[in-house]
Amino acid sequence: MEVVLRVAFLGVLVFYVWHRLVRRTHLRGAAKVAVTCAVLVTIAPMAWVMATGPSGVPMVMGMFAWPAFIGWGLFALTFVGLLITDLVWLVVWLGRSLGRAIARRSVPTDPSRRQAIARITGGVVGTAVIGHVGYGLTRALGEAEVVDVPVTLKRLPRALDGFTIVQLTDIHIGGTIGRAFTAELVERTNALGADLVVLTGDFVDGTVDELRDDFAPFGQLTAPHGVFFVTGNHEYYSGAAAWVAHIASLGIRVLRNERVAIERDGAAFDLAGIDDHGARTFLVDHGPDLERTMAGRDPQRAVVMLAHQPRQVRQVAKHDVDLQLSGHTHGGQMWPWHYIVSLQQGGLLAGRYQIGATQLYVSRGPGYWGPPVRVGAPPEITRVILRSAADA
Repeated sequence: MEVVLRVAFLGVLVFYVWHRLVRRTHLRGAAKVAVTCAVLVTIAPMAWVMATGPSGVPMVMGMFAWPAFIGWGLFALTFVGLLITDLVWLVVWLGRSLGRAIARRSVPTDPSRRQAIARITGGVVGTAVIGHVGYGLTRALGEAEVVDVPVTLKRLPRALDGFTIVQLTDIHIGGTIGRAFTAELVERTNALGADLVVLTGDFVDGTVDELRDDFAPFGQLTAPHGVFFVTGNHEYYSGAAAWVAHIASLGIRVLRNERVAIERDGAAFDLAGIDDHGARTFLVDHGPDLERTMAGRDPQRAVVMLAHQPRQVRQVAKHDVDLQLSGHTHGGQMWPWHYIVSLQQGGLLAGRYQIGATQLYVSRGPGYWGPPVRVGAPPEITRVILRSAADA
């Protein structure tokens, strides 16, 4: 039944786009056939996924993922663009109708004018979408920038000034991201020579059996003070218990509501990690537990918290944490989803924030989810450089 509802909903969206681009514009002949075929071609692969895939988040892998996700990106942006133009058109029409009613005069409807407006707005939206996706493809598939983020911590010992943490987040292996991507990313990360590497969730979109080989390069990550991982929501979509065990078997320390001391030259800070915000929805013995994580801490020691979703900082800040590192948002990835993501995360989209005494950095991450498109949110490898307030 769920599959039927998903396909029916998609059918309504397809009809609206087709009606808006073909019926309302009164296309005829070859133009009508061409636009109809274009609409169907963009949505057909994803429609097949929704009709044949399991319930929940559709998992698409292999070469089929490329047309499915690129087509979905084109279609979704076209739908949103047309909907916005129609809403603006509706507001203008209502305003003019109200003005005429007040003035007690009527103006005859001009069908040719409506047709012209429909064609112009449809053409503008189509052109903008193709340009948006084309540019976004080059950004998503291009090399991620290394972003240096110096952070001063008031409790960081002088001996740890300059300590570097490389943060990777939101890789989303599966779909169009596979072993070639992960192997290159690991090679670049190791070349940075960080003191510590942290992986802040959403690394997989598929089961361990499906993605074991694609994930394997992460077992080659090296850093003098270790490699640490916390779960994101997509680990729970993909079987978090199995992934936690598998990641640990690769020598990566999974922090599940835990805190460890990171020591160098007789000085130390605490590295802590909590489960994803919604983990308990999937596994009753998972979920963020800050009381457990922070129990017995030394209040004189700085704490760096790993938490997948930025909004978790609202609770983290109540525990006198110095810095939280998060991902999840992809920086919005592409218009207009950054508005939705920002709203869902309480305005915490990308970059630096200050919540009480806690500093937050939200990384855009080097990967992407769904369409391989990034606009206004370039991919990044984050290098956090800890600074001691004693040296400031």
